[in-house]
Amino acid sequence: MAIGFILILTYSCKKNAEIPELITTAVDNIKQTSATSGGNITSDGGARITVHGVCWGKNQMPTITNSKTADSTSVESFSSVIIGLSPNTRYYVRAYATNSAGTGYGNPLSFTTENSGTVTDIDGNVYYTVTIGTQEWMIENLKVTHYRNGESVPNVTEDTAWSNLTTGALCDYNNLPDNSTTYGKLYNWYTLNDSRNLAPVGWHIPTDIEWTELTDYLSSHGYGYLGNSNDISKSMASQYGWALSTIKGDIGNDEASNNSSGFTALPGGYRYYDGTFKYLGSYCFWWNSTEISTDNAWYRCLCSYWTIMYRDFYIKTFGFSVRCIKD
Repeated sequence: MAIGFILILTYSCKKNAEIPELITTAVDNIKQTSATSGGNITSDGGARITVHGVCWGKNQMPTITNSKTADSTSVESFSSVIIGLSPNTRYYVRAYATNSAGTGYGNPLSFTTENSGTVTDIDGNVYYTVTIGTQEWMIENLKVTHYRNGESVPNVTEDTAWSNLTTGALCDYNNLPDNSTTYGKLYNWYTLNDSRNLAPVGWHIPTDIEWTELTDYLSSHGYGYLGNSNDISKSMASQYGWALSTIKGDIGNDEASNNSSGFTALPGGYRYYDGTFKYLGSYCFWWNSTEISTDNAWYRCLCSYWTIMYRDFYIKTFGFSVRCIKD
């Protein structure tokens, strides 16, 4: 008899469990590719909540089949960072919580992401920009052929001449102008250090510290492949153009999931110090303005087969891509 009573009681508890009830909290910190929302759980439905977060999409009633965050920590109030959004786009978000009875949703809220900014260089090239944290970056590599004062940057095509440079110069990958249309120009480091300025007015070449600020922000705000970690390469890479990889978390694996930060990196390769060209389609290298010695300066690199952004230094005669950051 006691056993039967226990079974009935157990069945009744399961039967009486209800889906959680919660309220979606206001959307704030809205940027071009990210925003913040969350929820207040007003009832757990009589059962332990196993996961909660927010879900979002372009339809008015998003569900967990759409994009979502997920947290198994049991709390009454929570906040979640929404990433991977498109600029100037209307989205809807709902908080959700799941227990043994099912998933409950909060009220839907709508928000519109910020529009992309633009900047124009002295040649008339227009670049779109993205705000990541407190920084505003170009989302395209520089392709300008003149310094800010209007003087030309020499286009050096011959290999030996390139290897002997100690002053500023640029080139197209494989000396083909069409490559620069997609990937931007390649510049030696001396071009960046010229007092005539390569960047548009109001912008500059990022320092090593500014690059670190970017990568630290992405690592600590959920842009890592496995969450809050330094495997951020996919969040920075464009959704096309990369050599394929079979390893999950690499840029070249599942390209459609890339670029949640909006940085939109493309694999433009580089020009070796002897003048030869390498790695178009699998690597991108960017100079920064910080030198390490008379002959070497720092750079950052992404690769189809990596999960992290790589930092090292090379000889200043290498030809790398250049990104600019707003003053």
